[in-house]
Parts: sequence; C-alpha cells; structure tokens
Amino acid sequence: MIRFTLRISLIMLIILSSCTAADVNRILQTAGGQGPLTQTEVSAGLKEALIQGISKGADQASMTDGFFKNELIKILLPEDARRVESTLRQIGLGSEVDRALLAINRGAERAAQEAKPIFISAIRQLTIQDAFNILRGEPDAATQFLRRTTETQLVELFQPRIQESLNEVGATKYYGDIASTYNAIPLTNRKIDPDLNAYVTSRAIDGLFKLIAEEEQNIRKDPVARTSALMRRVFGAQD
Repeated sequence: MIRFTLRISLIMLIILSSCTAADVNRILQTAGGQGPLTQTEVSAGLKEALIQGISKGADQASMTDGFFKNELIKILLPEDARRVESTLRQIGLGSEVDRALLAINRGAERAAQEAKPIFISAIRQLTIQDAFNILRGEPDAATQFLRRTTETQLVELFQPRIQESLNEVGATKYYGDIASTYNAIPLTNRKIDPDLNAYVTSRAIDGLFKLIAEEEQNIRKDPVARTSALMRRVFGAQD
C-alpha cells in the first residue's frame, strides 16, 4: 500500500512539473473538488470586488479630509479661477480663496457616501460576458468599464447630492462671492464662472473612480485584499 501511494505521488509530481502555474492551479482546484470556474461565479466574484472597491473608496473619501488631504483626489479651484488665483490673492481675497477651496472639498466629502448606492446599483447591471472580458483585462479594466457604461447616469444622479452638500458647507456662497468680486473689477478680460455644481460633480466622480481603481488593483495583486471565498477563487485562478 505504501509503495502504491509513493508511486501515485511520483506520478503527480511528474505531471505537475510539466505544467504551467495556471495549469497547476486548475488541477489543484479540480482535485480539491471545486472544479472549473463557472460563468455565474466569475460574474458574482467580479461584482463583489467592485462593490468592495466602491464601499472602501466612498468610506475613505467621505471622511474629514478624505478629499482635501488626499493629493490623489483633492479638488482644486476651477480652471478659470486658478488662472487668476494670484490676482485674487493680490487684491486681498486670499483667505476667501482658501475658505472656498476647503469648502469645495468638504462638499465632495459629504456627498461621497451618497454615491455608494448609486455605484452599487450600476455594478449590479454588469453582464456575465462583461465580467469575463474584465477579468482578463488590464489592472483597472473593471473600473474603466464601469466608468464607460455608467458615468452619464452617475453624473445625473450625483449632481443633486453635490449641490446639497455645497450649499450645506457654504461652498456655493464663498465661491460665488469670489467670482462676483473679481468679475466686478473693471477691464478684467477673463471672468470666473460662479457655478460650481458641474465642476465639483465631475471632479468628485473622478476621485471616486481613482479610489475604486486602486482597490481593484489591490484585489488583483494581493490575495489578502480578497475578503471573500468567492473573490479568492475567482481572482486566484488568474494568479
């Protein structure tokens, strides 16, 4: 019996030694009773990963200074204001500029948590074929696909949340006052658009997608980041 077991072990070693790492992984999965990945598993595992990404991203972004002190996603002044920022500071509006900048980021932080259910609803619409294509794609393939297919809808749904947040923290007023003061200066060729909503909505969504992409790459590269058995099975098959 011992000789028979040793012989089987030697045969298995010879077989495994001639396989690639991916082949070995598949053999071990089948031997362990798991079998090959099904379409349903791939789809569900990918959705889990994306939901984990947006949940962690939204939680991180919605903390105090989640936007303001994260250089990856910090929202700067709109471009027309940045072009004349030095002039604004020269005419004594420096503190107002700083206050508006902080308030803009506070508005995005407040709205970030509201984005979670919007993103998750979009994630649940992914098809099985989408999931297979994404799984074998680039490190941020899922994030990019989600952005391409849902951004228009997300902007529509997210804009009202952003407006509410900007109003609550005073960003609308602070920035509007700066724009009005500067635009009233005679002979200024460049005017500042006082409307913040579209700009902050766009930058806030950019920031959330960046955080989702970071988490997607973590899940793809680091087994520890795969927090469920299904994610470990789906992404482990790609290692």
